[in-house]
Amino acid sequence: MERWRGRVALVTGASVGIGATIAVELVRLGMKVMGCARDIGKIQKLAAECQSAGHPGVLVPFKCDLSKEEEILAMFAAIKKQHKGVDVCINNAGLSHPEPLLSGKTSAWKNIMDVNVLALSICTREAYQSMKERNVDDGHIININSLCGHQVFDFADVHFYTGTKYGVTALTEGLRQELRAEKSHIRATSISPGLVATEFISRANNPDEVASIYASYKALKAKDIASAVTYVLSAPPHVQIGEILLEALQ
Repeated sequence: MERWRGRVALVTGASVGIGATIAVELVRLGMKVMGCARDIGKIQKLAAECQSAGHPGVLVPFKCDLSKEEEILAMFAAIKKQHKGVDVCINNAGLSHPEPLLSGKTSAWKNIMDVNVLALSICTREAYQSMKERNVDDGHIININSLCGHQVFDFADVHFYTGTKYGVTALTEGLRQELRAEKSHIRATSISPGLVATEFISRANNPDEVASIYASYKALKAKDIASAVTYVLSAPPHVQIGEILLEALQ
């Protein structure tokens, strides 16, 4: 990770769970981390904790509603003005609502699409343009995907979410192909964890379902996904790690 010290990483959805853990780990390793979320207060608290711990990097909080393109573009403009641009983009933000295909609310589906697919694509585009205009040819775009992007589970509440994660799998591969066509050495990676012990599943499902899920399956920890992120970033520049699938041994 030495070559990334002092360089700029954007982590979306950095206020809690996987995103917060990734952001803090990258700061610990010396990166300048732009952490964004709607709840900036939680990121400000994390930033203060990083400073108190004496980590060599810095966590810079950005308030951003990723369902609104204008806020994403404003955030990238601010990063450009304050820190020149983004060298690593970690598209971590994602959400789900318990809205089955046969009875779900359209508004909830649109919200899932806006964050899981469109925001990820907008951040990817803007990160690439940031790298290109500064002649950064060793950048990295990492999409935090899901096993739901590779397998359809018999659980109606996550079927629409699953569709968006299959989209992330396709978008990551499409990104790799476009980068290859541009003869770019910017790398693209999809990291697909199974069940993770975070607030995500609690927000997406009712309490009884959550208790049943955690009783039935062992879960990964957020730090396991952060370790996967540092693993792919640590690979030699000529090594492309396209996909990592993670699940806890049962």
